[in-house]
Amino acid sequence: SLQTDLQVVVAFRMLPEQVWRMASSGTFNLHASLLPEYRGAAPINWAIINGEIKTGLTTFYINEQIDTGAILLQREVPISPDDTAGKLHDTLMEAGSDLVLETVESICQGEASPRDQPDLKLKPAPKLNKDNCRIDWSMPLDKIYNHIRGLNPYPSAWTLLQHDQDQIECKVHSAIMVKESHSHLPGTIRSSKKEILVAAADGFIKIENLQLSGKRKMDVVSFLNGFRFEPNDKFI
Repeated sequence: SLQTDLQVVVAFRMLPEQVWRMASSGTFNLHASLLPEYRGAAPINWAIINGEIKTGLTTFYINEQIDTGAILLQREVPISPDDTAGKLHDTLMEAGSDLVLETVESICQGEASPRDQPDLKLKPAPKLNKDNCRIDWSMPLDKIYNHIRGLNPYPSAWTLLQHDQDQIECKVHSAIMVKESHSHLPGTIRSSKKEILVAAADGFIKIENLQLSGKRKMDVVSFLNGFRFEPNDKFI
């Protein structure tokens, strides 16, 4: 009864067919990747986790399957080495609003040229969960770093701190890489009054902000003012 001409969907769940078919000119979605790459629920996070140097935006017509409809417009967006998921989200949000307006204009002017997505095996962007957010300290240094920034600010990378006889869940919100040769096992902690270094295979992760289970998020200096590592403590 609304007799809609065009519907736009951004960051929403799958719509029933009777809804996305209502508009006479169709329903299109804005997706935060260069489809068909990174189809799925968390394209921004996975692009950073996988160490991509660029991503982008796609507007496409909604159909019966998730993120598979005909492409309308696309725009590339670079990813800088220190981008977090939060920073990239904000960049894509600004560029995405422009792309939505361009797409609406092209459809209204009858200039849209939708094209099918290629049917290729590509990188997915599955929903984030407890398992795929956990840090694997045996991974190469750059992969751990990308994992942490790809989950910043939400839901955050996490690990277990083996502290004396206890295992404490710990979120690592932000960190930097320290490329340095060493002979420590992955997860080994080197700490001083002002820094926490965690061994990876080819260097150290220098933690900047962290959060123990049940505690507030803290910068490293504040954390070390109230927490003392034991000699055999490690992240696992």
